[in-house]
Amino acid sequence: MEQQLAIMVGGPYERIPVLKDVNSKELIWIGVDRGTLRLLEQGIVPKIALGDFDSVTKEELKKIKNKVADVRVYQAEKDETDTELAVRVAFDEFKPTKVFIYGGTGGRIDHLLNNIYMVFQPKIFQQAAKICLVDVQNTISYFLPGTHTITKEQDKEYLAFVCLSAVEQLSIKDAKYRLENVDFAYPVSLASNEFIADKVTFSFKSGIIAVIQSKDDESKE
Repeated sequence: MEQQLAIMVGGPYERIPVLKDVNSKELIWIGVDRGTLRLLEQGIVPKIALGDFDSVTKEELKKIKNKVADVRVYQAEKDETDTELAVRVAFDEFKPTKVFIYGGTGGRIDHLLNNIYMVFQPKIFQQAAKICLVDVQNTISYFLPGTHTITKEQDKEYLAFVCLSAVEQLSIKDAKYRLENVDFAYPVSLASNEFIADKVTFSFKSGIIAVIQSKDDESKE
C-alpha cells in the first residue's frame, strides 16, 4: 500500500493552499516549527511536530505539546535546517512513496533556495523523485535520469523544465515546445512551456531536473 506524507513548514501563510483541497486526512503529517500551529488551526493534528521552535512563543509551544503526542525539540544551532530534519525523519521512519512539502516557498530567498537544493544532499538525493514542493501557484517535482510521463494538474497553465545541473540528451515530447536530445552544460530554466494534451513525456540521460507546473497569481487579477 502506498503511503504519502506531508510536511508543513513555516513559510508565508498566503503561499499555502487550503488543506481541505489536498485530501489532507489521507496523509501522515509532520509539523515543522510554526507550521505545526497552521495544521492545528485547520483541524489537523500531525503525527510528529519538530524543530527548534524559535518562531513560536512559550504559550504556543505549550499548546503544541498538549495537542501533539510526539514533539521533538532541537537546538537552534545544528547542521540541518528544521525542514531537512523533517525530510530525513519522513524517509527514515515512514518509508513514504511521496513527500509533499507545504510552506517551503516564498518569504526569505535563502530558505527557498535551501529547500529547492536540499535534494542534492547525499542522504536525500536518492529520494529526490519522491519529493514535491507545493504552494498556491506552483508544484515542483524532481526527476532523475530516465523516461518520465507527467500529467497536467487541472488548475495549472504553465510547465517548466529546470535543469538543476548539467543535463545530457534532454528530449521533451507532446508539449508546446519540444526538444530532441539537447545537452545543457550548466543549470538553466526552460520556462513557460505548456501542455497541449493531458500528458507530456520527457527523457534525459544524466543530471537532475525540477519540473514546475504553475499558474499566474490569481490575487493580482
